[in-house]
Order: sequence, then C-alpha cells, then structure tokens
Amino acid sequence: MMVLFAKGAAFALLVLVLLDLFTLYREKEGLEAKRLHDAKLSNGDDNDIKVVLKSFYGSNLNAEIVDEIPHQFQRRDISWKVELPAGQEKTLLYKLRPVKRGEYSFGAVNVFLSTSVGMIQRRYNFPSEALVPVYPSIIQMKKYEFSAFTNNLTELGIKRIRRIGQTTEFDQIKEYVRGDDPRNINWKASAKSTDLMVNHYEDEKSQPVYCIIDKGRLMRSPFEGLTLLDYAVNSALVMSNVALKKQDKAGLITFSNKMSSVVKADRRSGQLLRILETLYNQKTFYKESNYEMLATYVRRSLTSRGLILLYTNFENLSSFRRQLPYLRMLSKKHLLVVVFFENTELEDLIQKEPDTSEGIYTQVIAEKIALEKDLIVTELKRNGIFAILTPPENLNVNTINKYLEFKARGMI
Repeated sequence: MMVLFAKGAAFALLVLVLLDLFTLYREKEGLEAKRLHDAKLSNGDDNDIKVVLKSFYGSNLNAEIVDEIPHQFQRRDISWKVELPAGQEKTLLYKLRPVKRGEYSFGAVNVFLSTSVGMIQRRYNFPSEALVPVYPSIIQMKKYEFSAFTNNLTELGIKRIRRIGQTTEFDQIKEYVRGDDPRNINWKASAKSTDLMVNHYEDEKSQPVYCIIDKGRLMRSPFEGLTLLDYAVNSALVMSNVALKKQDKAGLITFSNKMSSVVKADRRSGQLLRILETLYNQKTFYKESNYEMLATYVRRSLTSRGLILLYTNFENLSSFRRQLPYLRMLSKKHLLVVVFFENTELEDLIQKEPDTSEGIYTQVIAEKIALEKDLIVTELKRNGIFAILTPPENLNVNTINKYLEFKARGMI
C-alpha cells in the first residue's frame, strides 16, 4: 500500500513538474524587460530608474526581478517579488542617489519566472548594459529655474526682495495694473489715454557673473555623502543657469594649487552646456589652494567689473587671514561674495548636553570653531566683502537670494 502511495505521489510530482515546464517554456519569448532612466544622472539627487516588464503568457505568473546596478552604490537590495498578470505590462520604480561624478555601468536585468505551483523557475536575462554619466545636479538646476521664473520662489526658501531702486534702462509704457509702482506713472501718456499709463524698466543685463570654485583640500569634507566640492559644483551650475535666464553673462573658474578650468563669461547659445561639461570633468587631488595665483589671474583677465561668487571653505581665522590680502585684491574691481560652509555636525555637538569631561572639552572646541566662522564673516564685512556662511543643504537657496538681492539693489 505504501509503495502504491509513493508511486502515486511521484507520478503527481512528475505531472506538476511537466506542467510547470510546459507553462513556462511553451512561449519561446514569453517576456520582455527593459530599464528606463535619463541619459544623464544627477549627482547628489534621487534619480528615478524604471524597470518595465511585459508578459506574453496566457496565465498569471510569479516573478522575481534582480537589477544589476553600478558597483559604486554598493547595494544588493534592488530586487522585487511580484505577480505578473497575463498579457500585461508592469512597471517597477526605484531611486538611486549617486554621490560622485563620473561614468556608472549598469548590467543586465534578470527575471526569474515561476507558476503558483513553484516547482520550476525559468530565468530570463535581458542584456541592458549601459554606461551612464553622472553629471552635476541637472535636477536641482531645473527645479530652481522653474521656481525662479514661475514666481514659486518662497516655496524653496528664496526671498522676494523689495526693489530699492531701478535702473535707467527704459523698456516700454504700459497700462497701470495693480501692483505697479505709482512713482512710475507717466502723466503725459496718461493724459492722452483714458487709462493710467506707467513706465516699465528692465533690469540691467549682460553683467558678468563668475562662479569661482576652490578645489583645495578643505573642500574635501563630506556632508551626507557629497564633498563640499560637489556641493559647490552643483550650486555653480544652478547659479549659472539663473544668471543666464536673467540675461546676464555666466562664467566659471576652478583652481587649486594651479589654475584648472576657465569658461569666459558669456550668454550666447550653448554657454550653459559648456559650463556643464566643464563642471562634469573637474578632477582634483585636493592640494593647498593658491589664492595669490587666482587674484593675479582675475586682475589680468577679468577686465570688466562683475559679480564673483567664490566657493571655498575656511576652518579657522589663521588660514582665512593668510588669504585675506588676495580676497581684498579680488574685491577692488569686482563685487565679491565669499561662499563658505557651516559645519552642521559641530552645531549638533554644541546643542548636545555633555555628560563627561571629555564631552565638555569637545563641546568647547566645537564652540570655538563655530565662533571663528562667525568672526570670519565679520572680518569680511569689515573689509567690504560680502559673505555667505551656509549649511551645505541651503547653499543654492542662499546664493540665489544674494544674487537676486544684488539685482534688486542695482548693484550689478
């Protein structure tokens, strides 16, 4: 009796295996899968990656999908177990956040199909190899461009700055609408019309706006996976785009122990692409920065007065004072803004209540470093140099605010 039962069980098992084989392999090409993503990924941002599956089977199947992502991410969790409906398409979405510029290599998309019985798995391997470049943050560039020119600035923390004066560049005469400055009413034109007419003026245009990036060793400090250098690179792209949209000329300079890259300020077609490609190709060994060389180059090469946003970092007063004479040289002919970074980890340490003598000592040192950062800002102002001391995550907002403030005040 037991022998008959065993034979029956074995026969049933064989039938199930054959049924599974027939169900999974009766379709020669029963499945399609592809990976979709942007041609360029954005550094420091969550980039959307999609895996699209299309089934040609006549029944529902269980699928396990494993996507081979670039080794730089060091992740092994990009896999799903889903039910794949018969003859339908299914899209899976996940996000990748690169923290270094460069080329990232994607591998194949692997799909393991099984029926509800689960006796057999059929593996599909879809060659989806792709070499994808990771550029400075195009996502942030588009976000701030869209907000800056659709009047959604306050949602991102960008202030609406009251215009203190106006330029003398006349634009046109228009009918008065609510919100226009009554001081601009053109009484002669109004007398000839049944409506009030006002003069409209344009902002000054074609002013040089240079982003200068220090690639020295102090820009190597990390914050949320990105170095301060990459925060500066992303911000330079955002600022260049905003300046070009405001009809100013955007330019770029990078330096460390020697001059690295220079893109002359311009607003012709293709300028943003030139800046983007230059930023993408920046490489550094984080050596000591030569400010004397930078000041000499700027004095000789940038003959027209413009706005200079200098992205750098100072950790203490002594290192700052060594560079102060060269910062003064830069500010003589140009409107100079020194952009450097708060150490947010120190701020957290200062707020934390110490419970040991070592903790008290560490907190005192942290307070001293934070105080020196504030003293650097004070000393820059005393020398007629504008400063932005900012947490890395607020870098774009604070630099755009300062630029718009200068435009509103007619300083550039």
